[in-house]
Amino acid sequence: METAMIERAALVALLRRPEVPWSEVALDIQEAGSAQQVLDRALRQPETLFPATASSADELIAAAAEEIAGWQADGIGVHAFFDESYPAQLRSIKEMPPLLFTRGELRVHDRAVAVVGSRKATDRGLGIARSVAESLANRGVTVASGLAEGIDTAAHTAALDAGGRTVAVIGTGIRNYYPTANRRLQDHLADVGLVVSQFWPDAGPTRRSFPMRNAVMSGYAAATVVVEAGETSGARIQARCALAHGRPVVLTGQVMQREWANTFATKPGVYVVHSTMELMEAVDEILSRLPSETGLENFPDLALR
Repeated sequence: METAMIERAALVALLRRPEVPWSEVALDIQEAGSAQQVLDRALRQPETLFPATASSADELIAAAAEEIAGWQADGIGVHAFFDESYPAQLRSIKEMPPLLFTRGELRVHDRAVAVVGSRKATDRGLGIARSVAESLANRGVTVASGLAEGIDTAAHTAALDAGGRTVAVIGTGIRNYYPTANRRLQDHLADVGLVVSQFWPDAGPTRRSFPMRNAVMSGYAAATVVVEAGETSGARIQARCALAHGRPVVLTGQVMQREWANTFATKPGVYVVHSTMELMEAVDEILSRLPSETGLENFPDLALR
């Protein structure tokens, strides 16, 4: 088995251990320089008197490699955070997923803007989402969203209709469809764009998975546009995450009707716009400040190997 495959399998084996914080696994591997070494060390130092498994590292790696092969045979891409195929922009966020599962074309550098908002969107909000997504697609910018009903669906569909690229960052395993009404759209995105998940392929939706999804979508995108969002919505969570990640946030006049948006409007890195023209001017300014897409050296804190 080649070294890259052994390392990927060792990572899967580590993440399969019960009650292991995924973020800590990534940090341990970065410090040690090897997933296999971290796995060996974990097996030598069981956390309890009765370890969950008595298998050797070689046995666990072989089982994980077989699991990875099964995913790949099902058309699922499996990308560890130390793989060259892993999106560069995600390596700079604290919520970096150690593993990504994908269907479609994953790009190491993807100029993307997230368009997010309420599931129960107004007609006005849906119209704004479509207009923004179409304008982004016409500029060659990838439209990222969460494949939820309402604003997300409008953004994905408008980008596709304009012949653009769109990426769905989902809150379930990649073999699942949520909501089920978007099953056909999800399959189509896998064919012509990209579907991304940080969860095990068969994982169902949970209350925690969607905020986690929003954090990763924020990291994937160069900026987040919030069209409509309530006080407890995932879009609000994503706006907060984006600012923490150093990513600009664009708030439309539609969302400024909410108290939380008025609070956010005073923060550095937030643009408030009242028309599609103003919104695209803000996005153009944001994109003009992006680093060139020639390699990892253009991104801070990305050096791993």
